[in-house]
Amino acid sequence: MTAGAMTRAGEMPSIKLLLVLGGLVMLAHLLVLQGSPLRFGAKLQPGKPATQAFSTRAIEASPALEVTPVAAAQPPVRQAKPRRPSKPEIPLNAPAAPEKSASSAIDTIATDPAVGFAEVVPTSVPGSPTQPDPASLQATAPPVTSPSASTTVAATPAVSPPAGPKTTPVTAMSLPGSVRLQYKVTGGSKGLNYYANAELAWQNSGAQYDASLRVSAFLLGARSMTSVGAVTKDGLAPTRFADKFRSEVAAHFEAGKGKITFSANTPDAPWIEGAQDRVSVFMQLAGMLAGKPGDFPPGSSITLYTVGPRDADTWTFLVEAEENLQLPAGDIVALKLTRKPRREYDQKVEIWYAPSMNYLPVRNRITQQNGDFIDQQLTGIVRP
Repeated sequence: MTAGAMTRAGEMPSIKLLLVLGGLVMLAHLLVLQGSPLRFGAKLQPGKPATQAFSTRAIEASPALEVTPVAAAQPPVRQAKPRRPSKPEIPLNAPAAPEKSASSAIDTIATDPAVGFAEVVPTSVPGSPTQPDPASLQATAPPVTSPSASTTVAATPAVSPPAGPKTTPVTAMSLPGSVRLQYKVTGGSKGLNYYANAELAWQNSGAQYDASLRVSAFLLGARSMTSVGAVTKDGLAPTRFADKFRSEVAAHFEAGKGKITFSANTPDAPWIEGAQDRVSVFMQLAGMLAGKPGDFPPGSSITLYTVGPRDADTWTFLVEAEENLQLPAGDIVALKLTRKPRREYDQKVEIWYAPSMNYLPVRNRITQQNGDFIDQQLTGIVRP
């Protein structure tokens, strides 16, 4: 057998084998197709459309976050250092200031704001035990509540305006002649007793007058008040009043302009007929009592518009009964007049006038709201 015959004989089995394999593959595909759905994809339910339904879901966006802007940090406010207040001046009828100490309770000699008698006015020092420090007051101040806060605020009681100038009409006047009255002054303040001397120099020329009250104490110096003016049928008409202690302050009576001006640059006060100052009021009362005593029985009152070195106010004195006084000058029967407090810190002022001496003032006592007092009693009379 040749080589070509062997090659053809070897090729025949291979073709048959391929045909057999091809038939087997086709038979396997036929079986697979018969067991599969008519089309590829999901198996359809009877009566359902051929299309596949798709379901959608709406996704809501989250609400935007509210961002509160943060205020920039403010630099701390530097508190101003409180200034040391100057020595307080006790205004008319104001509460007495606390004392520095027992040894300095009488470091200032003043005069009574009502009638011009001697009075010792204590002073205070910032930071003392009786006076709170301004810085501590600021640190302990309550917080401010906004108007929208549900808090109940007590209504502030209305303060009645001060009464206008008033004066009791003069029915008769009998002023004393020129004289010098000398007094012994004793007082008590916070358990400390003190002593001073006072003198009232009164000069009456018939048309003009000059009155001066001087108070002095050992190692404390002196304080004086003076009043000058005219003598009229209705008594005294002051033109100038001065109060001097270290420096002088004065009040000027300008009747033609209807006002009273002050050198201390305080607001002007109205002038009315019969206006007095803190020295002349002392002698005006004496002249009214001596002029017609029957017009002022016990229970009656005398009102006088009184001017100080910085302001003016209306003072009312109640006439009380006569009393027997034992004074350094002797036993004297005197008519008592009292100015009672109208406000919380007003002073109580008691004055005794002696009918046997043409109603010259022989005693004066001033009592503070806290119990401190000063008592001025007649020791002697010097006539020109």
